[in-house]
Amino acid sequence: MSAKTYEVRTYGCQMNVHDSERLSGLLEDAGYVRAPEGTAEGDADVVVFNTCAVRENADNKLYGNLGRLAPMKTKRPGMQIAVGGCLAQKDRDTIVKRAPWVDVVFGTHNIGKLPVLLERARIQEEAQVEIAESLEAFPSTLPTRRESAYAAWVSISVGCNNTCTFCIVPALRGKEEDRRPGDILAEVETLVSEGVSEITLLGQNVNAYGSDLGDREAFSKLLRACGAIEGLERVRFTSPHPRDFTDDVIAAMAETPNVMPQLHMPLQSGSDTVLKAMRRSYRQERFLGIIEKVRAAMPDAAISTDIIVGFPGETEEDFEQTMHVVREARFANAFTFQYSKRPGTPAADMEGQIPKEVVQARYERLVALQEEISWSENKKQVGRTLEVMVAEGEGRKDGATHRLSGRAPDNRLVHFTKPEQPVRPGDVVTVEITYAAPHHLLAEGPTTGVRRTRAGDAWEKRTAAQTEKAGVMLGLPGIGAPAPLPAPTGGCSIV
Repeated sequence: MSAKTYEVRTYGCQMNVHDSERLSGLLEDAGYVRAPEGTAEGDADVVVFNTCAVRENADNKLYGNLGRLAPMKTKRPGMQIAVGGCLAQKDRDTIVKRAPWVDVVFGTHNIGKLPVLLERARIQEEAQVEIAESLEAFPSTLPTRRESAYAAWVSISVGCNNTCTFCIVPALRGKEEDRRPGDILAEVETLVSEGVSEITLLGQNVNAYGSDLGDREAFSKLLRACGAIEGLERVRFTSPHPRDFTDDVIAAMAETPNVMPQLHMPLQSGSDTVLKAMRRSYRQERFLGIIEKVRAAMPDAAISTDIIVGFPGETEEDFEQTMHVVREARFANAFTFQYSKRPGTPAADMEGQIPKEVVQARYERLVALQEEISWSENKKQVGRTLEVMVAEGEGRKDGATHRLSGRAPDNRLVHFTKPEQPVRPGDVVTVEITYAAPHHLLAEGPTTGVRRTRAGDAWEKRTAAQTEKAGVMLGLPGIGAPAPLPAPTGGCSIV
């Protein structure tokens, strides 16, 4: 009898992406196998939706997808559908009422229960809804099917203690809970021993790490400790909050060689008035002061940000303050969002909701300015020689252009000429940048160096094992490094 197949569909932030790795690991530990690439919609035995609740139309998107699966499920006895994540935590019984063909609903705090709930639903032939109010087990203690052999997320905390008026995450993920430093470092060391060479420390408010432990310098100490792990080449983290970004963190970044010269620092608005309405506990001067200190310590650091346009009550003057900060900070890139009501947040009921056409016009002006700055900042990279970690799946046109793609230390995307000698994802190449576009760099000349790595060995070993499994019809899971800064969708990463 062949093993049952599964598919996990992920929406939202980096935390959801990492949770989906846990869900996949749990299912595989229970005997399921990932559905092969190209499997038609509805053909997997188990479909899991890992949801996000922070967009106004998040529920419409979920129920639309569930509606398409309903007739497929009717035709396939034994097929199961599970809904988890933030929307499940928020809506609970509503999901089964609106989509009675769903078998399992679970929340953000009890993802480890998924296999048990699926089996219980199968035996009892009725939907299982189980929403825990507090964390049952830290996600990193659960089995994992990591999406990459050479790069990995490492959760250092869950939850958030902030009360931003546009964000529902604290209500769904709970208060911040920190892992013990020893547990984090043990996980990192294990990953490195398996061939991982790049990690991204992950938390809803990553640099508030230590508040649950009573140590305000715990995060900087953690960065320095990561620097002492042999074989760990690149350390990144996301997403910090300006309120908690202290000088000791800047010093740790600058003084720890494997902590990359890259920083994602959410701005949200440049207006002090809007920041106050958002309950953001910093102001424009404080934010620009952090940027200035980071650049003084790391002149080549690439800084990115998140910005919300059209928050309730935002005036033209407020918006111009945001444009001012963008000009002053000169971000390498920015994830820009038009404000949309997050159901259940204070901002959704605020007066002064901005007309859609005004928000659109401001958004277009902001994007145009940031595009100009991104291109200008990227042009400064032309002529530089960079070490690029080869990635998989980053360059959609690589096959047609006979190029490969990877990430520079500062996280810029680099497309480079394919070298004569074979290289693998996880290996490191040395290239000279010859051209800059707003969102990527090109190295059109010959590769000047190729360093084969243990990470590349791990990728090669994993790929060979998956190819062997594919030969016995167990499927070939996709592989790819978790992008250190994937474009957020308004989820937990936006702090």
